[in-house]
Amino acid sequence: MSLLVVGLSHRSAPVSVLERAALSVDAQAKLLQDTVAAEPAAEAAVLATCNRIELYADVDKFHAGVAELSTLLAQHSGVGLEELTPYLYVHYEDRAVHHFFSVACGLDSMVVGEGQILGQIKDALARAQELHTAGKLLNDLFQQALRVGKRAHSETGIDRAGQSLVTFGLEQLAAREPVEAWAKGKRALVIGAGSMSSLAAATLARAGVAEVVVANRTLERALRLAEILTESGTGVTARAVPMDDVAEELTRADVAVSCTGATGLVLTADAVAEAVAGRLPAAGRRAADVPAQATSAPADQAARPAAGDDGCPVDLSELSAARGFSVAGDAAVAGMDAATLEQHGAWVDNAPAERRTPADPQADAEAIAALVAAARVTGRLPERRRAPGPSASAGAARTAVLALLDLAMPRDIDAAVHRLEGVRLVDIESLAEASADAPMADDVEKVRGIVSDEVAAFGAAQRAAHITPTVVALRTMAADVVAGEIARLEGRLPGLEDKQRAEITQTVRRVVDKLLHAPTVRVKQLASEPGGTGYADALRTLFDLDPQTVAEVSRADHLNNENDDPNRGRA
Repeated sequence: MSLLVVGLSHRSAPVSVLERAALSVDAQAKLLQDTVAAEPAAEAAVLATCNRIELYADVDKFHAGVAELSTLLAQHSGVGLEELTPYLYVHYEDRAVHHFFSVACGLDSMVVGEGQILGQIKDALARAQELHTAGKLLNDLFQQALRVGKRAHSETGIDRAGQSLVTFGLEQLAAREPVEAWAKGKRALVIGAGSMSSLAAATLARAGVAEVVVANRTLERALRLAEILTESGTGVTARAVPMDDVAEELTRADVAVSCTGATGLVLTADAVAEAVAGRLPAAGRRAADVPAQATSAPADQAARPAAGDDGCPVDLSELSAARGFSVAGDAAVAGMDAATLEQHGAWVDNAPAERRTPADPQADAEAIAALVAAARVTGRLPERRRAPGPSASAGAARTAVLALLDLAMPRDIDAAVHRLEGVRLVDIESLAEASADAPMADDVEKVRGIVSDEVAAFGAAQRAAHITPTVVALRTMAADVVAGEIARLEGRLPGLEDKQRAEITQTVRRVVDKLLHAPTVRVKQLASEPGGTGYADALRTLFDLDPQTVAEVSRADHLNNENDDPNRGRA
């Protein structure tokens, strides 16, 4: 067994990197095909969720496999290898199995113990099977991982520790208020009709919302989901609309959940601002809460008319008019890309003294240079959320006229929405921050014990399976020797009666079986132990077995397994 996994997740990389590295369904298929076409890999499967991207492969060389899989991940994600490498992790053989089983049990999830990962593993296996990139090792691994995950949920209380990402997100929107009380009577808009969106719609219906509107690019899927919700017995009113109606539906919605496979934004800050404009008190919307256009500043912005005071190329008028730019104003540049920051930095560098704060001009220049460097690495500066103080606790959820939950990767909703008055946004980044402080359940230790036991069992089974073709080849060789000796005996004693001949043949076979029984049973036991893979080589050497014969036995055994059960390994 030479299982290798190379990946990145919310534990190793910031959400901004995960967002940029997200793989579409087509990109996943191409990645799998290119992986098995590469020299070190014989099998491949990719697990891509909203908070992880992992490439699993059966490789014959560790270092070459790591290099090839890392390069392929970079190529297909569109993130440069040098930029991606610091965030990658690598697991090999038993450590790779341990990592995968932990993932299947929800121990490595953003919300510990969540069960959605099992469906995502099942989908990943089905995709690899459909593309014929999953062989015996990955089929066995993924099927076992599904069983381990189910065992963890059935034998422990890990479900009490974890919840779905949807439920966790809704709890964050509701703040300290129970989700059922917060959701009761609300109008909900669900954008997308995939597994995550369907779960969100069902969760909202059970929580007591009055209406669920489903919008999807394929209207038939939205209609089907709306029909299921209507027949669910929750009493919710459900209807489907095309994606073109999202803007209109958003003006009536109290809560919206988005999880699509779109590569661009589904809801821009401007669209959300328009949706809530008529629902806010006239004096309740502050200029500082409107997202700066810098979050999507065009490359030629420096050539356009000045957007801010004193000729600033960036629309930060409410900040620059008051005190210019200083380190204290970093909230205003959140979301900018590197090019826009450089334009703003040049303006600050040439600013007259009276336009500055008492802060050190050199410190300003260094701060902007550091921000530019950060933006180049992450694509753009992360949005600064409002600090969760007294004003943003339970009252924040009640005063927001529109609550948004973005579960997509890359994001569906513009992060600049965080600065809109009357809007509360929870996305993958804020969920990651919130889950970092989530308490661990007592049952987590039990699940870890299950994982350790299952890893040992899987490794033993794989090592035992590795020596089985050699044992079969040895017994086949012994049977051929017996057949040859019986044929020679018949030539020398042609007058033997059938009964005598049968008795002699049976006796010789029993002698051979008894001589081989103890060694073959013992070698299987030894091979199943850690470090026991060398026993197959020793057996081939001692009995001078032809490696080609062993390989043919292995292939025949694999074909027989498939013929006995055509659906073997199907997710």
